[in-house]
Amino acid sequence: MLPALGAVYRAQLSRARVARIPLLFVATFQSVGIMVMLRGVVDGGDAEAARAVVAGSSVLVVAFVALNLLAQYFGQLRASGGLDHYATLPVPPAAVVLGAAGAYASFTVPGTIATAVTGCVLFQLPLVNLWVLAAVIPLAGAALAGLGAALGLLAPKQELATLFGQLGMSAALLLGVLPAGNMPAPIGLVRDLLPSTYGVEAFARTFDPHPDWVMVGADLSVCAAVGVVSLAAATWAYRRAACR
Repeated sequence: MLPALGAVYRAQLSRARVARIPLLFVATFQSVGIMVMLRGVVDGGDAEAARAVVAGSSVLVVAFVALNLLAQYFGQLRASGGLDHYATLPVPPAAVVLGAAGAYASFTVPGTIATAVTGCVLFQLPLVNLWVLAAVIPLAGAALAGLGAALGLLAPKQELATLFGQLGMSAALLLGVLPAGNMPAPIGLVRDLLPSTYGVEAFARTFDPHPDWVMVGADLSVCAAVGVVSLAAATWAYRRAACR
C-alpha cells in the first residue's frame, strides 16, 4: 500500500506541477479578493465577523483545489477511460484516491498561508497561532478531497462532475466565510454538514485572546473523522467506476 501510494503521489504531483502556478494564483487571488471586498463591509470592531472572514477565506483555498479541481479531475479521468489504465496496474484503489488527493492538496499550502497572513494584516488579527494551519490544511484537505473525488467518480457525466465541484466550492464560500451567528437556523444546519466548516471553526477559534484548545482539537477531530469517511467513500466510488 505505502509504495503504491508513494508512486501515485509522485506521478500526480509531477503531472499537476505543470499547472501549479495558475492553480495557486487563482485560488489565492480569489480568497484574498473576497477578504478585501468584505473588509469594506465588516466593522473593524466586529471580531466574530473578522475571524470568520479570514478563517473561511483561508480554508476556501483548500476547497478550491481539493474539492473543485479534484472533482473535475476524476470526472475527466472517468470520461476519458483513464480509470482503465489504473485498473491494469498493481495499485490498490485507495492508493489512487489518496495519492491524487494528496498531490492536489499539496498545492494548497502556500496559498492558504499567504491568504491567512494577508487576512490577519487586513483585519488586525494576531499571527501567533498560524501554526495551527499545519493541522487544518491536511485534515480539511482530506475531508474535502475525499468528497471531491467521490463526486467526480459518481457523476454520470464529466460536465456534472464539474458542476458538482463548483457547487461544493460555492457552498464552502458562502457558508464558510460568513459568520455563523448571522445565519438562519436551516442554513446553519447545512453549514454543520459541510466538512470544511470544522476546519474553519478550528482556525477561527485560534484568533481569540485565550483560545479554547479543547474545542479546537474537537473541531479538528471531526475533520479527521469526516476525512476518513469521505476518502473511504471515494475509494468505494473508484472501485464502482473502475468495474464498469
